[in-house]
Amino acid sequence: MSIETKLPFDKEYVHSFSKDMGEPAWMTELRVNALEKAEELPMPKPDKTNISKWNFTQFEKHIVGSVDYSSLNDLPEDVRSLIDLESADQNLYIQRNNRPAYISLSKEVMDKGVVFTDIFTAAREHGDLLQKYYMKDGVKVDEHKLTALHAALLNGGVFVYIPKNVEITEPIQAVFIHDDKETNLFNHVLVVADDNSSVTYVENYFSTVEESAGIFNLVSEVIANANAKVTYGAVDTLAKGTTVYANRRGVAGRDARIEWALGLMNDGNTISDNLTNLMGDGSYGDIKTVVVGRGNQTQNFTTSVVHFGKNSEGYILKHGVMKEAATSIFNGIGKIEHGASKSNAEQESRVLMLSEKARGDANPILLIDEDDVTAGHAASVGRVDPLQLYYLMSRGISQTEAERLVIHGFLAPVVNALPIEGVKKQLTAVIERKVK
Repeated sequence: MSIETKLPFDKEYVHSFSKDMGEPAWMTELRVNALEKAEELPMPKPDKTNISKWNFTQFEKHIVGSVDYSSLNDLPEDVRSLIDLESADQNLYIQRNNRPAYISLSKEVMDKGVVFTDIFTAAREHGDLLQKYYMKDGVKVDEHKLTALHAALLNGGVFVYIPKNVEITEPIQAVFIHDDKETNLFNHVLVVADDNSSVTYVENYFSTVEESAGIFNLVSEVIANANAKVTYGAVDTLAKGTTVYANRRGVAGRDARIEWALGLMNDGNTISDNLTNLMGDGSYGDIKTVVVGRGNQTQNFTTSVVHFGKNSEGYILKHGVMKEAATSIFNGIGKIEHGASKSNAEQESRVLMLSEKARGDANPILLIDEDDVTAGHAASVGRVDPLQLYYLMSRGISQTEAERLVIHGFLAPVVNALPIEGVKKQLTAVIERKVK
């Protein structure tokens, strides 16, 4: 039986919520129009995954009450480990469920004209700038029911804008804490790097509750204008029982670079769609993803790079580990549009299965509409190589420890790409906990 998709909130509620948040008229209108579209649009249809029984729309609370953190020492211990507590001058945003709970921006970054704030403050204080990019060139409101619902019920997120010719050397970090079982999050992250600028942005979605029936509708848009560079790192560790739709979208202009390093470690059912559009000549996109599935999870990960510009380069690297009765689909799509000559599309997907009931499918897809290009793919699904285990065990290492070392080595290319040491350690610890 399919889950009821009748929406839980009406136009009057959406209009009232927008007014209460002090949003400009354009945002209120966008929300109301999006809600109307959500009533009519179909659900997305991820390849080889039936989500008709997944609950993305039925919930009671749009906002839960949370309080600010008076200092970083009030954070949960596991969250404190992600942050450099010794630094007096850091670029950090912390959101507690739906509430902006802490923000810090270094004077150096502030003096360069960088905007780094929660999405509601951005709408009030930087409305024209936000409107220019919000759900325009990245994720569109009317792609399907979940994108429209996201736009209508937006209740959290962050906006980052790097002005032209500004290079930010220290990472900008956002931590989204889920500590209330009744939380439902429609979170939007918008990172814009204007011409000739660069930034590293790292985020964590972090559940401190063990189990929750919450709905997480997460959208990220990364806009890299001409000759800009954005490095985007993320580690998602949302609780068992959550239903997650995560759409991360990049748009790269001429000679721009977008590099993703994603650790997707949720314990609930997850649909993840990561697409980078290489619009400009000489643009570059690189997506590295690691996944660990366990229990009875069902997950679908679709990673795509689409080439529009000439001499564009796109790389996809996905490594997944499945254990117990977890099932995952790994779709990798490299598409070269007509006119994108001299482009290069490469992808690799590898899946390790640690139990008889685990299942992982790797599906590499190349769609080529131009002759003068280079493209390639590799995919494998299997179990831990017994020769690797034999080699390690012959040197006195136990089988359990040998398997652990092989798995960590298998996932290392993405772990090592994360730009913040605390986040890198966190991902390593999560992997350790999930595969043992």
